[in-house]
Amino acid sequence: MPKFYARRRLGFLAAFTGLIASAGLLNGPAASAALPTPVSAATARTYLASLTVTAENRTGYNRDLFPHWITQSGTCNTRETVLKRDGTNVVTDSSCAATSGSWYSPYDGATWSAASDLDIDHLVPLAEAWDSGAGSWTTARRQAFANDLTRPQLIAVTDNVNQSKGDQDPATWMPSRTAYRCTYVRAWVQVKYYYDLSVDPAEKSALQGYLATC
Repeated sequence: MPKFYARRRLGFLAAFTGLIASAGLLNGPAASAALPTPVSAATARTYLASLTVTAENRTGYNRDLFPHWITQSGTCNTRETVLKRDGTNVVTDSSCAATSGSWYSPYDGATWSAASDLDIDHLVPLAEAWDSGAGSWTTARRQAFANDLTRPQLIAVTDNVNQSKGDQDPATWMPSRTAYRCTYVRAWVQVKYYYDLSVDPAEKSALQGYLATC
């Protein structure tokens, strides 16, 4: 192939690849931040094997028992901190409320330009944590769980998607965007392992199935 045409072809391929990437077709928007990277699938499988398997118990649960959206820095609470972390070109006012920006929701692949369209999801829901061991925790530990920015536990997602998830575990709910499911279950297991939470039989079976495909 003549060098001129070879260069043109390479230039076209580079431009086309860049166009695809910028459109988010390969890996989602390149500029979008994400929750802390969860452990590998192999590590998650090891963690899952060590978790206690038992029936869940929601007796006494109340969301207020998990103090959340505490102050993280200055005027910024946990929700506002996650919105800044997970968004692109986020602008905040003096009270740390996001006034503009762009947010990509990895659960469903939607992009939003208003913070009001986002919920901060507790990847392992508060009620699920209560069911699997948090009922015996101190309030301080429940607060730490509900505001954990170190583990892959908090993420900005489309509000109605988060609401449809509710307090369900992976046996009954998973992100509709299949490309994110491996990340989701790895994060789920890491959080449960770190906080020494149990899993129920259906939950463990579902997690094993999803991790086997990672």
